[in-house]
Amino acid sequence: MEDRLGWATGGLERSAAVAEVMRRRLDEFLAPLLFWLDEAIDARLVRTFRAAVAVVLAFRHTKCGLLLSELGGYLLSPDHAPAGTKRLSNLLRSPKWSHTLLERFFWERADERLLGLEAEGEDALVVWDESVLEKSESSRLEGLCAVRSAKAQRLKHIRPGYYNPPGGRPIFVPGMNWLLLMLMGRSGPPTLAAMRWWTSRGERAEERRGVQAELLDQARARWGQRVVHVFDRGFAGTPWLGLLFPRQLRFVLRWPGHYKLLDGQGQSRPAWQIVRGKRSWERRQIWDGRGHYRVHGVVAVPVRHPELPQYPLWLVVSRPGQGRAPWYLLTNEPATTAADAWKVIFAYARRWQIEMAWRFSKSELAMESPRLWFWESRLKLLLLVSLAYAFLLTLLRDALGPLRRWLLRHYCHRTGKRSREISTPLYRLRAALSHLWLRYRAESPPPKNSG
Repeated sequence: MEDRLGWATGGLERSAAVAEVMRRRLDEFLAPLLFWLDEAIDARLVRTFRAAVAVVLAFRHTKCGLLLSELGGYLLSPDHAPAGTKRLSNLLRSPKWSHTLLERFFWERADERLLGLEAEGEDALVVWDESVLEKSESSRLEGLCAVRSAKAQRLKHIRPGYYNPPGGRPIFVPGMNWLLLMLMGRSGPPTLAAMRWWTSRGERAEERRGVQAELLDQARARWGQRVVHVFDRGFAGTPWLGLLFPRQLRFVLRWPGHYKLLDGQGQSRPAWQIVRGKRSWERRQIWDGRGHYRVHGVVAVPVRHPELPQYPLWLVVSRPGQGRAPWYLLTNEPATTAADAWKVIFAYARRWQIEMAWRFSKSELAMESPRLWFWESRLKLLLLVSLAYAFLLTLLRDALGPLRRWLLRHYCHRTGKRSREISTPLYRLRAALSHLWLRYRAESPPPKNSG
């Protein structure tokens, strides 16, 4: 198998050869995008773009990981850091290319992944979620608006043994709104489909529903009913259902238990009351991802929405046992049997992949650290970093298991059982690549100008 992969020729102990093979894999991943860029901008800027993605993977610093002055020293060398910084600045400020080119690249890669899932006979899921990019110490950057601080909310959590927890209303800080779409199967790594940042203030102000509707239209035009869209409770409500139904999209939406629905008799009742007293159709032991097997029950009932009664729906309920809140999942997928209901529940469970994407983007890739003044330059840099994340996801494929294990063993060794057995070791994988590439740097000519 190792010979078929082509990365083990000459022996795995040749780290320099493996480093070069990983660079070639990055080049192959970026090849379509670099071809488009080559038609728009100077070849020197194209080389800078390719090198910048590798630098983002190599430079690991959560506080200043995306500062151009820091990246410039890695792009060339510490003694040529000013020249490297100027190259990055020229790339991001160039008016000959737009961030939409990178968005197009992500959409087309998602199209390819969908074709692969269909060829394997696997269901395709598109997971949606929203977050914010916080710039709490900034005030004059272009495009900032008020966003609800998730960091402040975490700091306000009550902890045993500590006193006077702060209360009051939510804290809002300067930042940008953030919307993410990921396409995935019922197993395996996800594929980044779209990252969208938007603001609610200034000349670039957009409405939240307008941004969501635009992405819905793009997804519908590309994939139609070939995919199932998965949403969290933040999307629950009449406005969002009013966008989904006319577009005839398949969806699974987590529904708050106190939100009302029409039961089989046409009475409007909270979701939890509709299924109260109904026996579970089936029970299974399910691995919860936190080191435990738990017995879950499942039941489903047909319902309708009070304000959109013309559309039939199913309320699928997952019951994880005493002391744990059930999942109420609203879907237009038929759930007439226990097997159908389990498919809906497992589809929603895949949503955890997008939560890990938020954590990795903010903590490991430092996507809240850029200090670029202009909106367009900032979007270019953020999407460039998203390319680095998308490349790491490609290394999680089963076919690359031997290569991945070798990298983790030799360049990011860990002794803990949890670190060794984790199924998606993105943090360790990036650390291994960083150590490998910093030790075996690519040959590059000395800088002649700021190109």
